Amino acid sequence: MARSHGERKNTRKKLSKRKRERGLSPISRAIQSFAPEERVHIRIDPSVHKGMPHHRFHGMTGTVKGERGRAFIVEITDGKRNRKKELFVRAEHLSLQE
Repeated sequence: MARSHGERKNTRKKLSKRKRERGLSPISRAIQSFAPEERVHIRIDPSVHKGMPHHRFHGMTGTVKGERGRAFIVEITDGKRNRKKELFVRAEHLSLQE
């Protein structure tokens, strides 16, 4: 059988919910908004496929730079090469840093 090279490969544990969290996420998570220069955590919600960043960015913290449509532009520092990257992420996959 041919090997899959899709975006969600090797994410069996990372993109799965616990038993009591399964199903659709609350609508309040989808309509939250963030101001520019706010620090946010990237926590991928596997039940929402649109606006999902690559799974290597799961758990990282970044700064909101602006909006583009329904998504937010989040700037992170990539740990491997210490480069700044811009991600376009929907609000369902973001949470405020506390």
